[in-house]
Amino acid sequence: MKIACVSARSLVVVAAAVATSGLAGVAWAQSARDFVNVVGSSTVYPFTTTVAEQFGRQGRFKTPKVESTGTGGGIKLFCNGVGVQHPDVVNASRRMNAGELETCRKNGVTEIVEVKIGFDGLTLSESKRGPSFSLTRKQVYLALAKQVPDPARPTALVNNPYKTWKDVDPALPALKIEVLGPPPTSGTRDSFHELYMEAGCRSFAWIDQLRGMDEKRFKRVCHTVREDGAFIEAGENDNLIVQKIEANPNAVGIFGFSFLEENLDQLRGLKVDGVEPTYETIASGKFPAARPLYVYVKKAHIGVIPGLKQFVDEYVSDKALGEEGYLTERGLVALPRAELAKMRADVKALKPLKL
Repeated sequence: MKIACVSARSLVVVAAAVATSGLAGVAWAQSARDFVNVVGSSTVYPFTTTVAEQFGRQGRFKTPKVESTGTGGGIKLFCNGVGVQHPDVVNASRRMNAGELETCRKNGVTEIVEVKIGFDGLTLSESKRGPSFSLTRKQVYLALAKQVPDPARPTALVNNPYKTWKDVDPALPALKIEVLGPPPTSGTRDSFHELYMEAGCRSFAWIDQLRGMDEKRFKRVCHTVREDGAFIEAGENDNLIVQKIEANPNAVGIFGFSFLEENLDQLRGLKVDGVEPTYETIASGKFPAARPLYVYVKKAHIGVIPGLKQFVDEYVSDKALGEEGYLTERGLVALPRAELAKMRADVKALKPLKL
């Protein structure tokens, strides 16, 4: 009986110690970092930076720190764990996939709030000093795939033989194929594979049939980009791509619409499958390479990192994401009103992401 009594008192002491430790941990977290930390997509970066600046001007909390690491790299950092040493928010130019969500969960990041902020168009852009032409997604695939269908044997593949756009299609100019694009860690690269390469690849019926028969081969055929200099990985810095296009006006760059719109004094967007990239064509879904953009928030950090909840509230506010919000001025294509209202309700309830 005495032993039981001592054990009970011990449990009380231990419980109190744990509770004190937990409170101390929260206090330490608050004192160790007093600003919101954001990583991720270079495409979403200017939107989040704008929100961060607006939020910082209010004076209640410090301006969030926003870094451009690429979608894949950002999600990896975000999913590494819970605590002030890990980011609170990640920007993404594609939706988080099931494998990434599982990695998060394994590392203790069990509840993630998904914020779909709007739409962007993945454009092919050129210097205004260069020759003007338009492309189809089939032509883009044929120009950039590592292997392409053999014209002499329609169901066989050969190493890409095309050196100029005219080689791809006689109607195109006799210019060397040079496309400046993002690295594999970028969500823009993932979107390019899906929206351009895969769409063009599927125009060949026998390759399209592989999707249900041999998914690995289908992905390999459609997503593998040539490595002979026709496609140039230009990093996460879109400004650097603009500089390289200005230095070589015959080159084509891969940009989000918002970045194209910011640089219309130097760039023009190519028509894709006959459709010009504009706010209207992206909002209506007519532009074939429109894509949603996301921000993901670590629920465990809300209430611990000062200003995180308030920063998210600012991000989903009508003055930011509304049809006439300040982010539309930066080139973000707004969500339809009903979809925006549902997203806000889910975010307000801190509804965890489910895939």
